[in-house]
Amino acid sequence: MSSEAALWPFIVYFLAVLALVATMLGLSWLLGQRRANQATNLPFESGVLSVGTPQIHFAVEFYLIAIFFVIFDLETVFIFAWAVAFFELGWEGFLAVGLFIFILTIALIYEWRSGALDWGQKTRTGWKPER
Repeated sequence: MSSEAALWPFIVYFLAVLALVATMLGLSWLLGQRRANQATNLPFESGVLSVGTPQIHFAVEFYLIAIFFVIFDLETVFIFAWAVAFFELGWEGFLAVGLFIFILTIALIYEWRSGALDWGQKTRTGWKPER
């Protein structure tokens, strides 16, 4: 079988995916909801319409803590998988998970020392709100 003949299934699949995506986008535009007026396009929060531009800047610490939680939670899954196969892995597995936990500890110390885990009043330099 030549290399050109082996590519035909991929080309047909790619074209079928493109046709499916184009069909879905076209049908959603054609059959989609029509907005009656501009009021339905305005942001709406708890029964109060927005007025002006937002002057509040949300702190990034909320997102950092969520990302740290996901990272360390995923690492817990790896350690749990090692614990399940503890006897099959032997000393090599023990040394590997020891190195893994050591790297996690270094990463946690780095985050702590860099101030990524500090909460409270922050003083930021380099950005001043316009008034």
